[in-house]
Amino acid sequence: MGYADRNYPRGGPTHPPGRLAGAPVTKWLLISNLVIWLLDVMLQTETRDGIVPSFLKEWGYFSIETAIQQLQVWRFLSFQFLHANLMHVAFNMWGIYLFGPFLERWFRSKPFLWFYLLSGVAGALFYALLVALPGLLPGGMVGDGLVGASAGVFGILVGVAVIAPDTQIRLLFPPIPMTMRTFALVFLAFEVFIVLSNGGNAGGSAGHLGGAIAGFFMLKSTPVRAWLAGLGSGMKVTRRKPTIKRRFESKLRPKSSVTKEEANEVDRILDKINREGLHALTDEERELLKKMAGN
Repeated sequence: MGYADRNYPRGGPTHPPGRLAGAPVTKWLLISNLVIWLLDVMLQTETRDGIVPSFLKEWGYFSIETAIQQLQVWRFLSFQFLHANLMHVAFNMWGIYLFGPFLERWFRSKPFLWFYLLSGVAGALFYALLVALPGLLPGGMVGDGLVGASAGVFGILVGVAVIAPDTQIRLLFPPIPMTMRTFALVFLAFEVFIVLSNGGNAGGSAGHLGGAIAGFFMLKSTPVRAWLAGLGSGMKVTRRKPTIKRRFESKLRPKSSVTKEEANEVDRILDKINREGLHALTDEERELLKKMAGN
């Protein structure tokens, strides 16, 4: 799959997604998922009756029975690092590699990690919701195990489609160029079909949709997006402009080293934070705020 380097949002990366430079969390996700999968394969045992899963999978898979009814809440996170087989982990790592760096550079690393993990948690919750609703997924799936990074991957996929919907991608086979928006919609339509028809891996498809819904909500909700952006800057964001200004002005104005021009520039940056959130700031604007806060 190839990418055309265009139509990125202001403040976004200046090179196409898929490159790991400047994306340490994406690298960590790739390495940790592959290492855990290899350990899982090495620790599983084969008997006459088939393969017995390793203790990693037994301890970490998600099911409604274990994670919700028995309150083993760690499974909301641990299942995201386990996979059923080689194709499962390969496909998910392919998605993280292609789209993760773009979103991480746009969000910054810590907000991106939260975004990814919360998308995975939402995938598990949406799966549980659809099992509980009559007529969608079989109620007998309460004890079925769910593993995989797919919900987080779908959150990333939708996130990139929201941020850069017109970015062009080209499938290797068939060689069809399409926008990120179209690419995401095709995948989502397929997952909806699987769930509604109760096809193979309908439970997994429900998790995919849950991750996609969460990713869309986190980027479209201004308070949630601002909260995530604040995780990466260490700055508390509030939507009430006077409160923000008073907090900064109390530190800046008594200092004789702050010029009138610098104070005006800080006011402009604070107005920008209120309108667009911290993620919209350029590196120069962030550096100025840090300088003024410590002046």
